[in-house]
Amino acid sequence: MPISATIATALGDFLLAADDTGLCCLDFPRERSTAPPLPVERVAHPLLHETARQLLAYLEGSLTDFDLPLSIHGTAFQRQVWEQLQTIAYGQTMTYGELAERIGGRQKARAVGGAAHVNPISIVIPCHRLIGAGGNLTGFGGGLPMKRTLLDLERTVSERMHDNS
Repeated sequence: MPISATIATALGDFLLAADDTGLCCLDFPRERSTAPPLPVERVAHPLLHETARQLLAYLEGSLTDFDLPLSIHGTAFQRQVWEQLQTIAYGQTMTYGELAERIGGRQKARAVGGAAHVNPISIVIPCHRLIGAGGNLTGFGGGLPMKRTLLDLERTVSERMHDNS
């Protein structure tokens, strides 16, 4: 049975859950939790504590790659899409059609969008890096303002890293 915690961040309260295998959920809660969100230092479960630590570091711009064991549950197609999402580099984007081409053809773009929409481990599996044709921002479980915020964060950090090299 998964263990969960709600973590407070500057962008809102994220829901984290882990099972015996790894992180199985990182989501933007749809409804207010009855329990108050926890500060990172009060999260007792080691994996959830580490997830919260890495999430906060990511949101502060000091972490670009997550290093967490994942417990991914979905159809074979969904898992294939989620694996491909993890290959999109920090600060980069890809269209639904481009990702679909990688797994069998542009005609699968809509199905790619459906799989991205049900991604259970947001941000760690970076579905926010998927964009529409022509660079348009399209659907995102956390809402388009959140998607824009995450992409802007990654772009800013990437530019800063590039300027320092």
